[in-house]
Amino acid sequence: MSAAITSRFVSRLTRETLALILAGGRGSRLKQLTLWRAKPATPFGGKYRIIDFPLSNCINSGIRRVCVLTQYKAHSLIQHIQRGWGFLRGEFGEFVELLPAQQRIDETSWYKGTADAVYQNLDIIRSHAPEFVLILAGDHIYKMDYGPMVAHHVESKAEVTVGSVEVSHERAREFGVLTVNERNEVIRFVEKPQEPETLPGRNGMVLASMGIYVFNTQFLYNQLIEDAENPDSHHDFGKDLLPRLLGRHRVVIYPFSDVQTKTQSYWRDVGTVDAFWESNMELVGVDPELNLYDEHWPIWTYQEQLPPAKFVFDDDGRRGMAVDSMIAEGCIISGGYVNHSLLFPRVQVHSFVQLRDAVVLPEVDIGRYCHLSKIIIDRGCVIPPGTVVGENPQEDARRFYRTEKGVVLITREMLGQELHRVR
Repeated sequence: MSAAITSRFVSRLTRETLALILAGGRGSRLKQLTLWRAKPATPFGGKYRIIDFPLSNCINSGIRRVCVLTQYKAHSLIQHIQRGWGFLRGEFGEFVELLPAQQRIDETSWYKGTADAVYQNLDIIRSHAPEFVLILAGDHIYKMDYGPMVAHHVESKAEVTVGSVEVSHERAREFGVLTVNERNEVIRFVEKPQEPETLPGRNGMVLASMGIYVFNTQFLYNQLIEDAENPDSHHDFGKDLLPRLLGRHRVVIYPFSDVQTKTQSYWRDVGTVDAFWESNMELVGVDPELNLYDEHWPIWTYQEQLPPAKFVFDDDGRRGMAVDSMIAEGCIISGGYVNHSLLFPRVQVHSFVQLRDAVVLPEVDIGRYCHLSKIIIDRGCVIPPGTVVGENPQEDARRFYRTEKGVVLITREMLGQELHRVR
């Protein structure tokens, strides 16, 4: 098949695909970072939110019919999507629709699980009449063309295709683990096992589900209805629906790997405070694996109109500067020193500050003489002058949240700056 025909084949399939992004979860392992926001709304990478990555993948893949399912503390997520993702043209059949939990089945029906969230919106999905439904997690960081995955689904004559990645045995307990036969058919699916099954010949590596599924639409309808009528089900894709299909229907994997080298492509579940800090810190490196400067696969987002970052004062001991860092628009580095850090918009660093290995979310004000290292500072915090973090583990853990790997998370509540007490 020629490249042109292949391209037309894929583009036809993506036009007939409806994407559903599951974005209703809190992400409790992120601790206080998700106290006031859903995990998909969490800022990432200096100017984005986590939800921007699957949304951008859809747009760049030619899938322009997208529904985002929300539930937990969704206001900032909904606001972000309304402001940043309203550029699609409805008259061309393009849209990003918001589907909040809204008691569509009965007066008590919040989304009970991922499968139930989709089931409760079956009437809306039917109204769009897709040939295929692409189900995506809204809380992972990666760049992926979904077109080849949909084409693989069709060519495999599968009823379900599961996106898969290889992860280490230690990390596999956080994911659904897949076992496949020589035809890449899934023969076992275990959600978050204590002893994950490793891949043959791949020392210490495990095949994990990305939480990405392609379904034939009518098949999905039938399975969701069957699951909804099962009183013993958790109504979740990973725990219930997919394991029940194995041995009865054709379920195949789509390995997420580089087309040329066949190596594992970049994919991160920033589900813990350590993983969130590490993934942001990776971006500060000289040649990070996740290329945010890729003009061929841009990550789209809502952007405020802000002035450029500014660095002021050039006195000995009071020099506004940043080294090996990413500094977003609207920041002012006023006589402080920033090293190997990532600053989101409208952060102010005052004189004589030493800031290292830091992820600083928007609208943070860091007072004079602060010495802060290996830290995440949540949005809107005002760090009092002279605050020291990263030198005394016991003191850090007493005042703030400190991970086993030594990353310290600071939120407004920990500083006594509770949101509902601010006037």
